[in-house]
Amino acid sequence: MTDVTVTTTDGLDGRAVTEYLGVVSGEAIMGANVVSDIAAGIRDVVGGRSDSYEKKVEKGRTEALADIRMEAEELGADAVVGATFDYEEMGEGMLWINLSGTAVRTRRQ
Repeated sequence: MTDVTVTTTDGLDGRAVTEYLGVVSGEAIMGANVVSDIAAGIRDVVGGRSDSYEKKVEKGRTEALADIRMEAEELGADAVVGATFDYEEMGEGMLWINLSGTAVRTRRQ
């Protein structure tokens, strides 16, 4: 994993943005299987949280973070600012997770 810092804020405490390198993004498409769907359906009826879906979403976020860090590093960035996650259903059982932000170079203040 890279040392690229990813933050939802416009800047980083103790670091000044010296150069904006462009928009970067990371994506993950997660699918659900029949066993997860059945278990989640039962939980939806009786209440509670769907651990299987939560784990898939967490894995998708982790993959999107890894992608955005790699793309930013390829541009020579040491940080991504203004990062936001977006989630979209892409069809039955498919979830698209997108993370986008601005790759920047910073220096310590």
